[in-house]
Amino acid sequence: MRLPFLARSLRGHLAVRRLATIANPARPPQTIIEKVVQKYAVDLPPGKVVQAGDYVMIRPEHVMTHDNTGPVISKFKSIGATRIKDSTQPVFTLDHDVQNKSTKNLSKYATIEAFARTHDIDFFPAGRGIGHQVLVEEGYAFPHTLTVASDSHSNMYGGVGCVGTPIVRTDAAALWATGKTWWQVPRMVNVEFKGKLAPGVTGKDVIVALCGSFNNDEVLNAAIEFTGEGVSVLTVDDRLTIANMTTEWGALVGVFPVDEVLLNWYERALKRLELRTFASPALSSSIPPPPEHPRINRRRLDILRETTLQSDPDARYSSHLILDLSTLVPHVSGPNSVKLSTPLPVLADAHISIQKAYLLSCTNARLSDIAAAAVVLKGRTVAPGVEFYVAAASSEVQRDAESQGAWQTLVAAGAKPLPAGCGPCIGLGVGLLKEDETGISATNRNYKGRMGHPKAQAYLASPAVVAASAVKGYICGPDSLDPTLQPPTGAPTFSISTPENESSADGTPSAPEPVLPGFPSTFSGPLLFAPQDNLNTDALYPGKYTYQDDITLQRQAEVVMENYDPSFAHLVASIRKQQADKTTDSSTKHGVVLVSGYNFGTGSSREQAATALKSAGIPIVIAGSFGDIFKRNAINNGLVCIECPALVVDLTQEFAKDGSRGAGGRQGELTVNEGLTVDVKVAEGRMDVRWPSGKQRTYTVGAVGASVQELWICGGLEGFVLKSIQVEA
Repeated sequence: MRLPFLARSLRGHLAVRRLATIANPARPPQTIIEKVVQKYAVDLPPGKVVQAGDYVMIRPEHVMTHDNTGPVISKFKSIGATRIKDSTQPVFTLDHDVQNKSTKNLSKYATIEAFARTHDIDFFPAGRGIGHQVLVEEGYAFPHTLTVASDSHSNMYGGVGCVGTPIVRTDAAALWATGKTWWQVPRMVNVEFKGKLAPGVTGKDVIVALCGSFNNDEVLNAAIEFTGEGVSVLTVDDRLTIANMTTEWGALVGVFPVDEVLLNWYERALKRLELRTFASPALSSSIPPPPEHPRINRRRLDILRETTLQSDPDARYSSHLILDLSTLVPHVSGPNSVKLSTPLPVLADAHISIQKAYLLSCTNARLSDIAAAAVVLKGRTVAPGVEFYVAAASSEVQRDAESQGAWQTLVAAGAKPLPAGCGPCIGLGVGLLKEDETGISATNRNYKGRMGHPKAQAYLASPAVVAASAVKGYICGPDSLDPTLQPPTGAPTFSISTPENESSADGTPSAPEPVLPGFPSTFSGPLLFAPQDNLNTDALYPGKYTYQDDITLQRQAEVVMENYDPSFAHLVASIRKQQADKTTDSSTKHGVVLVSGYNFGTGSSREQAATALKSAGIPIVIAGSFGDIFKRNAINNGLVCIECPALVVDLTQEFAKDGSRGAGGRQGELTVNEGLTVDVKVAEGRMDVRWPSGKQRTYTVGAVGASVQELWICGGLEGFVLKSIQVEA
């Protein structure tokens, strides 16, 4: 992996490493996503046309941080920065731990607000709503712009035609200090919708079905462009839900087109913003007009209508996926995996009892979602033994729901209201799943242990299905769901094709690199194998620790992988203790080498998933593939990531239970330790694995590029930016 722009953009005294050779005078075709990125890319060589696979320096329109703003402030200060490069770029939204009224948390929130006031940064306090919803409501996420957030669900902005993508905390600090950060343009995937949804089928069912139907990394680390006739029948709320959960599907971006549906939605939003400034909206015609909203205003909407930004007809895509919406019935995700989706009628027949239900999160807690649940609950009550928790996506949503009476209907039925915020979705506050409980939720993630106890069962579904399940006490659909109007129960009709030009659209080069002074030529140590695909960030580092800002690296090491294998940290510590007396030269980095399956580190943007592994004594992770957010965190924090599918296949066949990943080792152990050792020649692209029997096997892997080596030598991006600031001073 190479980051050729870093030295040029952040350290001007270093030799220039260009993005690509510009040879063909004919302008290459671009997707709409590539065109938007082109607009926000800086320091490009003259004439450079941004394409998938390129590493670019971006200066996004906005960068959002939430409760993690505290650690970003610490990083910002530690790199020697004293002022925000562009105070209009950051946005602070407090939304994750809003139920926590402890002195410690309130003090943290006060510190964040004080920093915002000092640096003239837009700030939204706890209770205003979930950051992603706020950014859409307030126009920070706007069509044909690029906005990033230190949160994995920034994909949601694609629902309004904005290229939203996640960054991590270290990136956020770099953006505050310099206004820009690095990004590799993902491969492009065209997801085409045909037909229209049957009555009672929602956007949540679409994305749940997509996650289950295309569950072999078809969109892993991709930028999705949604196209086709079926898009026009999806509401903006449906689009926001689908775009939001492209994160769980594995993508980095999920963008819907700017069409009449969206433009009309903005017209209504503009009218609403104008009326909310009046104490008596009914008298608005007799009062002078309000000040223009800085982001959603008539001038900007008129420009948007006049703009014809779309993908070129011959734009390149690595894959073309097609889903016939008319063949889709309501679907439910789980248990404990978004990769498993089942038609609702199948689960309804099983009468799976639930103890908790949730209608909250940035995925499905907008006005239409609350209204849909209210229709189901009107005149009914939550079943005995079931706790039904509701929280609006924002205070604006709750106010609208109250004005329509939908909120009161939910509360009257027995729902337990929570403040607008993330809460149980991230595993914080009241209402978490207990051991052996089963819950159904309208949220976006049902990873093991995320919403409570690791031995609980979590399912995902649409708001109406969640409400109906809360009423009846088992997973089911609402009574209004007419089977005669639904397509046959079963998998929806879908297809996938890979164009011949896939390789050109992927564009991930790998070339041998010299070893820079200070970077070890070899990473060496015992090999531990976690035979599991989609090992997510909640498994690597539990959410309950994520917002404990004062947690030490030593403590991170003690809880690493706790939700996957509670004995993992102790095993690694015992191995590292045996290595303590081993002498070595600077050319070799000793530690424990972790090997796992595909899509390692999928999930949230929490950087502790990387820093906890590194702190435990794991300097390098080898996997079949990586979730891009985790890989970004790893690079920014000096944890080396190497992809080697061949090794994963060999270890799976020899050591995994029944020769497949997902059930631990041959004896059921979650972490396999069979005495193997490994030497990884990261700059040469070679890996030697030795068995206790004396057998040795050599694998070819991608070389670690010079720019990643530079980051490692500096201790990560934070140290790199610090060095850059010192050079410029």
